[in-house]
Amino acid sequence: FDVGSNFASNTFTAPVTGKYLLTINLGIQEADSTSGSPRVSLQGYIVTSNRSYLVIGGTGLDEDSTIHLTLTVVADMDASDTAKVQYRQINGSAQADVVTSSFFAGYLLG
Repeated sequence: FDVGSNFASNTFTAPVTGKYLLTINLGIQEADSTSGSPRVSLQGYIVTSNRSYLVIGGTGLDEDSTIHLTLTVVADMDASDTAKVQYRQINGSAQADVVTSSFFAGYLLG
């Protein structure tokens, strides 16, 4: 639920200063590895105005594997700071599909 309309253009904007619980669950499938190259490694990020948070998963994946990257953080955000999700694939053919059940959530703790 986007209460307050604080999520637009794939970016969450903090409406007030406070501590925010931010979480992602990215389902990545068909992360191809190419013949003869090192195996695929996946990285998921929550990038805020103040700091980037990283989760690494799938190191040493075989071809066409599926993995979930899950990351939960408490971020100190000022009003108008932003948060967004990024994904990076290391090695392989740099192609993958994000599963439609993937999600980002943010909650003001206080």
